[in-house]
Amino acid sequence: MPDTAAGVQFSVLGPTDSVDDGRVSDFYAYPDGLQRCWVRANMIASVDGGATADGKAGGMADAGDRLVFRLMRYAADVIVVGAATVRVENYSGAQVPVTHRNARQRRGQAEVPPIAVVTQSGNLDPDARFFTRTETRPMILTCTDAFADTHNRLSGVADVFDASGPEADRVDPATLLKILAERGLYRVLSEGGPQVLGMFIEHGHLDELCLTVAPLLLGGLAPRIASGPGEVHTRMRAAHLLSDDDGYLYTRYVRAD
Repeated sequence: MPDTAAGVQFSVLGPTDSVDDGRVSDFYAYPDGLQRCWVRANMIASVDGGATADGKAGGMADAGDRLVFRLMRYAADVIVVGAATVRVENYSGAQVPVTHRNARQRRGQAEVPPIAVVTQSGNLDPDARFFTRTETRPMILTCTDAFADTHNRLSGVADVFDASGPEADRVDPATLLKILAERGLYRVLSEGGPQVLGMFIEHGHLDELCLTVAPLLLGGLAPRIASGPGEVHTRMRAAHLLSDDDGYLYTRYVRAD
């Protein structure tokens, strides 16, 4: 059997440098001059691959992950999330401090990014804090079959879009991204959940994955960060790896093609 690993070069990762908050932002800058949507996903998982602790991804987060979470939001034009995640994590609208609002204005962005919810059913409560605690009007991306009912119930608190493609009973990721691009929302940040991430991966629309690895073991019942019927083999390259004193790893993988 040939030694296929011959000549492989390994790098030792260690505390060779440290960065402050301002420089950490640079690690999560989107590419310049975008003319299409660039889809970044931000997820957290345990070292044994679990995506939630006690049913919530936020149950694994620590100070460093919460900082990176906020910095990625500050960089994005729009935050895409599944309806189940909105309900489970008790989402409200994005909050952006003054210094980052000024930086967003200099980049030609709105001061606060809207949150776009992917939902096949449109089953969202218009009185939920997601709609009542936000500075920007949310976007609801639903399918043709649910559009009329969803629009009737939620158009007073959100902008509702039919994001179906060939199949009227589901949201099509290409149509979803077309809707965002038509509004100049090129810097896309997906915060899950697993079905939304799986949808982007399966259809080849995920450009990068920012995965926080929490120093926890959860066992076999925890779900993975992505789910769905498809299996693909998309080659990624490591763009950076950061760590902190609490043992968290902050990885960023970009599509290799």
